[in-house]
Amino acid sequence: MKYFKDHISNNKGAAMMIIVFFFVFISLSVLTGIVTPTVNEFKIASTSYNSKTAYFTAESGVEDALYRIRNNKQISTSESLTIGSSSTTTTVTDISSSQKQITSLGDTDSNQRKVKVVVTTGVGISFSYGVQIGAGGFVMDNNSQITGSVYSNGPISGGSGTITGSATSANSAALTADQTNGSGAPTYDMTFGTATGTQDYAQSFQVSVDAPSNKVQLYLKKVGNPSNLTVRIVTDASGSPSSVTKTSGTISASLVSTNYGWINVPFSTNPQLDAGTIYWIVLDGNTSASNYYKIGANNNGYANGVSKIGQFTSTWNATSPSSADSFFNLYTGGIVGSISSIRIGTGSTGNAYAHTVTGATILGTNYCQVGSGNNKTCNTSLADPVEVAMPISEQNIEDWKAIAEAGGIISGNYTSSGSVNMGPKKITGNLIVSGTLTLTGTIWVQGTITITNGATIKLASGYGSSEGIIISDGIVNMGNNSTFLGSGTSGSYVTMLTTSSSTSAITVGNNAGAVILYAGNGTIEVANNAGAKSLTGYFIHLNNNAVITYDSGLANSNFSSGPGGAYNISSWKETDQ
Repeated sequence: MKYFKDHISNNKGAAMMIIVFFFVFISLSVLTGIVTPTVNEFKIASTSYNSKTAYFTAESGVEDALYRIRNNKQISTSESLTIGSSSTTTTVTDISSSQKQITSLGDTDSNQRKVKVVVTTGVGISFSYGVQIGAGGFVMDNNSQITGSVYSNGPISGGSGTITGSATSANSAALTADQTNGSGAPTYDMTFGTATGTQDYAQSFQVSVDAPSNKVQLYLKKVGNPSNLTVRIVTDASGSPSSVTKTSGTISASLVSTNYGWINVPFSTNPQLDAGTIYWIVLDGNTSASNYYKIGANNNGYANGVSKIGQFTSTWNATSPSSADSFFNLYTGGIVGSISSIRIGTGSTGNAYAHTVTGATILGTNYCQVGSGNNKTCNTSLADPVEVAMPISEQNIEDWKAIAEAGGIISGNYTSSGSVNMGPKKITGNLIVSGTLTLTGTIWVQGTITITNGATIKLASGYGSSEGIIISDGIVNMGNNSTFLGSGTSGSYVTMLTTSSSTSAITVGNNAGAVILYAGNGTIEVANNAGAKSLTGYFIHLNNNAVITYDSGLANSNFSSGPGGAYNISSWKETDQ
């Protein structure tokens, strides 16, 4: 009996152990079923995060390379960039004389993503601001508004106008050059940039009075598609340029044509030049046997200097002939930048940049040296802003005119009524648009352009995402309710450009539509309730309630035809090759 009880007791113990075993097994199974997916999800999330980080690192590598290429900075065929625990290797290869390919392989914890960009030399005209103004300055009347930023080489003033971005008023160049040489057809074409020994070109000069340097004009043309130039003012070292740069500026290759033209080069800073002291203008670029520059020169035309050719910071030699002097105009002095009586910024962003700021409401930072009546005191940490070049050069315009003329000539005045397709074409008289004018190519009007009330100008569908252009040597009158349409592709606009220096070079009527307006030598007058996509002019006046809405796509504007220039993006995509 005792044995039977013990046997039962032992069986109960074994049964309990089996139950506990199954309970633990089931618990572990359940726990594993819960934990395993969680671990997998964590691994997936980690891999996804690292993959995205690798992609954005690759994008950073491309952007770094693109910045260097566009701004003529030093770049090797292979560059490495490290951002935190991620890295990227960027490779730059030449597809052709006008195309480069940039590939960037990003890596984060062995997760790799690759981005490929192809850039092509194109016109490269860049409207970087909603409004850009020359030394004439900018006036805003009550309730006028700029959706975007403003850069002026003259004063900015307003009657309760608003700029939603930043506003900059630079110290501009003097109206006359202190030193000048050359006009008309040059006697010599001085070639540089073809090889190491002829990489750079230099011209010495002396200013007549002590004054700050401001800008230089150079008479240039290009062969092929050379890279941008750095223009330096350097000191003298025993009759040759030294390695000491006092100031510098950049020439975008897009502003230089295959025909001679004057190119403006504002300096990034304005150091004082002393009278009677020898300085040098140095044109510093890269070398290519097929892509280079030429500068016009004459024979002993300039008494205060000589020209040399060689390599910056290295060896300089006499030009051939040694008596040649380059065409140039050097400007000193100028107008002190000022901003008054406007509202700048949105939210907490939007800065003022000027030597003097008065009576302004600034939502960002007020960078000035002298200020009064503002909502914020002057932050004096930044130097005064300096003049910037206009986005279109005189030679760009001459090249567009040549394209228009090659399409045929209409003698005398022309009226476009009804529905008309036109371009490329040159009109020797005036142009009146009273119906719908569809641009199929560039139009050059030697007289005035009148766009009557309610008229429409649009681009043909073949323009795609490019801009079309109408050029006038006279004034442009845009009537009320005139309409401007692109090709139907996003980012396509009509550009109205005049070479006139008139105080009414372009007048914009009420409710005029989306158009890019350019009057580099004259005044743009924008009426009440009128609008535009972008304005560039020597002097600009916005009347009450006028609105300018800048499109960020204009920063990389490409016209359908014209001179070659800066590298523009042809494609940007992720790749596994």
